[in-house]
Amino acid sequence: MASEKQTSDHPRLELDAWLAAGDYVTTPDGHRVFYRDSQGDLPALVLLHGFPTASWDWHKLWPALTMRYRVVAPDFLGFGFSDKPPTHDYSISEQAYIVETLLASLGIRHTLLVAHDYGDTVAQELMARVLDRQRSEADGVNVHAVCLLNGGLFPETHRARLIQKLLVSPVGPLLSRLMNERRLASSLGAVFGPDTQPDERELAEFWRVASHNDGHRLSHRLLHYMGERVVNRERWVAALAQAPMPLRLIVGEVDPVSGTHMAERYAELVPRPDIVKLPGIGHYPQTEAPQQVLGAITEHFDALP
Repeated sequence: MASEKQTSDHPRLELDAWLAAGDYVTTPDGHRVFYRDSQGDLPALVLLHGFPTASWDWHKLWPALTMRYRVVAPDFLGFGFSDKPPTHDYSISEQAYIVETLLASLGIRHTLLVAHDYGDTVAQELMARVLDRQRSEADGVNVHAVCLLNGGLFPETHRARLIQKLLVSPVGPLLSRLMNERRLASSLGAVFGPDTQPDERELAEFWRVASHNDGHRLSHRLLHYMGERVVNRERWVAALAQAPMPLRLIVGEVDPVSGTHMAERYAELVPRPDIVKLPGIGHYPQTEAPQQVLGAITEHFDALP
């Protein structure tokens, strides 16, 4: 039986066209961060991607989402087509600051948020900042509702792959230098659903965005976020438990990293949990089951007052 990924009628956007349609914002440190902005006078929606890929992860949803929202999708610093300084100390806090800086530069003060994997953690920090500002009555970007896809929302449920554990070990720098297209394809295939595996073209696209400007050689630095999740667990879990905006979790159930077991923990810790479960889908729901994810996102946001 064909998978949804193979039969989806979502138009595919060529990666070159995606890059050509983007723009850059410069951080205070002088680094250029790539982003797509559909523009228009519509409610804003920000898409935050995962590790080790880029905003291209959302291309199957882009045409439909841009009919309803002004969609902004950045490549985090160190990812995709953004700058990848080789000795930089990457952090979730900095990535959240860059997202806020980008939105301010675009004049966006109110937004919806959809995040995946690494982007989930950035979203948790952004949500924590919303709570901080509410307590202090400070000004800033207001996030009205959030959809989270598979990601390490709780460090105790994050089942890191062996390669991730090795990359944050003392041999990490060496392993980063040895990363290649075949190894990335193997790592990605292991976290997709059995019937929704990426095809050769998709794997080539994943590799291109990951390896652009030698980004694949930074994996050991970018993976520092796993340790940050432990250090900041109280702050980032509180952002979920005390969220002042409606949350929805969309989870591919067979994801070995952050699948059903993570959703069960979410149901334990988040009041009135709203969870959409996708049977047979792995770690990349937006790629594996775009129609289902699109429906879950729009249903959640359409229910807002």
